[in-house]
Amino acid sequence: MLVNILQGLPTTLVLTIASLGIGIVAGIPLVMLRRSRFGVLRIAARLLIELLRGIPPIVWLFIIFFGLAPLGIRLEPLPAALIGMGAISAAYLAEIYRGGLAAVHQSQYEASAALGMSKTDTMTRVIGPQVIRVSIPAVATYAIALLKDSSIAFTIGVTDMMHFAHAESRYFADALTPFLIVAAIYVVLSVFSAWGARWLDAHLRKRVAG
Repeated sequence: MLVNILQGLPTTLVLTIASLGIGIVAGIPLVMLRRSRFGVLRIAARLLIELLRGIPPIVWLFIIFFGLAPLGIRLEPLPAALIGMGAISAAYLAEIYRGGLAAVHQSQYEASAALGMSKTDTMTRVIGPQVIRVSIPAVATYAIALLKDSSIAFTIGVTDMMHFAHAESRYFADALTPFLIVAAIYVVLSVFSAWGARWLDAHLRKRVAG
């Protein structure tokens, strides 16, 4: 039973890591629009973020997987899940980045300008590293939540661990055991993820202190 459930582990990890990666990258332009000097862009970005975060992930997956088919857009389960979870991740990470940017004191911008640094250099060499360090705990917390949320992808046919646990529960009299096993695996993955995040945060703090 355990071996069968572990068949879905690679898909679970791919879905989680890839969705987080999409969010990490896509969240940057989204937070830039959120902080734009143009009101229209700020409002549009805010509405998009609230829309992505306000609708349950499973609804987004159904919209993308089932709702686009009548328009002639047919996606395989995994790509559909990646698009949905990646877009949601971008919204959450944009807000995390916004919080990180707010934590950087205005004097940092002023000092960079006094040194003649361009806006690009200021963001990439001064502000960016500080935002990354400040945001790591929140990103790690979201990554663990994303790992658990990825389990809903089996509802549209993604062959992750929940898919195989559900299949096992249909063939054995003890329908609960497969789900207890997959729950234990998620706990182990979450613990290792939290440990890795703490190590990375401590490592970056040492570099800053040094």
